[in-house]
Amino acid sequence: MGYITENIRNICLVGHASAGKTSLAEAMLAKTGAIGSPGSVESGDTVCDFTPQERKLGHSLDSAVVHLEHEGTEINLIDTPGYPDFSGRAEAVLPAVETAAVVVSAQAGVEMMTLKHMEAARDNNLCRIVIINKIDAERVDLEAVLESVQSRFGAECLPLNLPAAEGGGVVDCYFSPNGTSTRFSSAEQAHTQIIDQVVEVDDDLMELYLEQGEELKPEQLHAAFETALRQGHLIPVCFVSAKTGAGLEQLLNVIALLMPNPTEGNPPTFFKGEAGDAEVVDVQCDPKGHVIGHVFKINIDPFKGRLGIFRVHQGTVKAGGQLYVGDARKSMKVQHLLKVCGGEHTDIAEAVPGDIVAIPRAEDVYIDAVLHDSHDEDNFHLKSIDLPPPMYGLAISPKNDNDAQKLSDAMHALEAEDPSLKVEHIASLNETVLRGRGELHLRMVLERINEQYHVEVDTQLPGIAYRETITASADGHNRHKKQTGGAGQFGEVYLRVEPLPRGSGFEFENKVVGGVIPSQFIPAVEKGVRQVLEHGAVAGYALQDVKVTVYDGKHHAVDSKEIAFVQAGRKAFLDAISKAHPMVMEPIVNVSIVSPGDCMGDITGDLASMRGMVRGTEMRSDGHVDIRGQVPLNELQTYHSRLKSLTGGEGSFTMEFSHYAQLPAQAQQELASEFRPQDEE
Repeated sequence: MGYITENIRNICLVGHASAGKTSLAEAMLAKTGAIGSPGSVESGDTVCDFTPQERKLGHSLDSAVVHLEHEGTEINLIDTPGYPDFSGRAEAVLPAVETAAVVVSAQAGVEMMTLKHMEAARDNNLCRIVIINKIDAERVDLEAVLESVQSRFGAECLPLNLPAAEGGGVVDCYFSPNGTSTRFSSAEQAHTQIIDQVVEVDDDLMELYLEQGEELKPEQLHAAFETALRQGHLIPVCFVSAKTGAGLEQLLNVIALLMPNPTEGNPPTFFKGEAGDAEVVDVQCDPKGHVIGHVFKINIDPFKGRLGIFRVHQGTVKAGGQLYVGDARKSMKVQHLLKVCGGEHTDIAEAVPGDIVAIPRAEDVYIDAVLHDSHDEDNFHLKSIDLPPPMYGLAISPKNDNDAQKLSDAMHALEAEDPSLKVEHIASLNETVLRGRGELHLRMVLERINEQYHVEVDTQLPGIAYRETITASADGHNRHKKQTGGAGQFGEVYLRVEPLPRGSGFEFENKVVGGVIPSQFIPAVEKGVRQVLEHGAVAGYALQDVKVTVYDGKHHAVDSKEIAFVQAGRKAFLDAISKAHPMVMEPIVNVSIVSPGDCMGDITGDLASMRGMVRGTEMRSDGHVDIRGQVPLNELQTYHSRLKSLTGGEGSFTMEFSHYAQLPAQAQQELASEFRPQDEE
């Protein structure tokens, strides 16, 4: 291998679906000789889209790491998916790179995910470059595309090359601008704009350039250029065609000569200590320091095991060495150290700071884990990035009960790979719910469960954990008497129910005096009451916020048994509940919706139609609005698709449980009509 940190460039390709990110990565691999010839998305033979699902769909579904070499520079390139449903997988790689290359299709221009990924890169303090791809397509207005980029992202987006007026190539505007004509503007004018922008961050260069009129060379500008990138004062723009190769050589030169190496970018923030008492740690690109690495991606194969892909931030990782995972006290041996290129892996001896490598069969490694070689670093954490939350859920169960364990293993393996996928078991409903970003996201997950793990599943919308309660006090009574020829069963119970404040749960009190119910049978009465608490009295949902007081009863010296008082307690409780004005309650959630500002009226109106209440709105600096409110959970089961329709795919929402509230009368009646009380006798 033999390269050093200063010769490494870490770039992620982000942007909207179909912008040509995968094709661009393929073209760069072929141009530098990393592969013999470029594959194509259409034929399903690209390096980055190497899974059967991706090749069948013709789109990236997950991020893929590749590496290539250009003019002595090792370039780690991460191709990311552009579908909104997989944005979590795309943004999870941002801590691993210094530069986000935002790819824009010359045909489609700036699209929804282009904006979101540009914002995410800015929020994570990354240097940015815009790559306008597909410049060879018919009937494209490249000048209008550049104007749109500058309008959306700022005047600091300046071209390093321009489309040639003839021949389909590009003209360099930075290293050696010449008189070759371009489709618009001129190479000399673009060159001047870049120099003007760069020297603004360096007073000495400004003086040389403006006051002394000295012609500045790229070598003189390098430090200032990096500063401008780090500060977001300059966002270079490159025109390229992955299909014809136009601009490809210049793009590789820009990456190798102008994009920051790991010592020049804005380093991620590491903390030491627990939340609330953490201190920032200075992590340096020092090959002789203690190892600090960050796991940003996990691949799990049923046959090959768990592959942990990580960025080395400090120290040198060596094959055969020992590493700790997080705060684990037991180290793991690095049996193999791998360079990853799509689905192919190559053994290497060591990795220096800034490199991106992988450890195979790393069963204890997880996304966001910090790897280290000393207990001094066992409490290090990388500042977490805000990933898009799950918005859509499906209750999932195996078609064959014998596959229950296989399904559980598959779901938890996929959850470990995907930062936007969550698996939760709802005990009150006895449901396992899979939550993701949208329908496509979960459809791809379920397809993989079937094809890779060979488990067929049934799905449905998750159930709603309704609750029952009472609104008044009432007394209940039951005498359980059963004679079957031999010893009989006898137990009689009087009890009172009272409503408790919301969220209080359940209280049971024994006020029996005189031994009318012997003390050994009181637990049996409570058992009968708890059976109703669990299974419900009105619509089959758990009862809560109820106090039960047993105050009288009778027993028989021979026939009284535990089962008799269980039944008497249960039926006395049901009798009291029926008189205590019972009601069904539904869960209400706090919801926060982010959408374009011009959609606010449609969204607030839609919330009102869902029995929701808007609690507040706040305009953000990016033109979006944050709408906060409360909505019944049942109304949000398919809200992701409604929000997508209302906002043109640009809206997102999060929710969390708030409280329970009374269900409308008609809905209560419908639930009650379907309820059949259990016959416990």
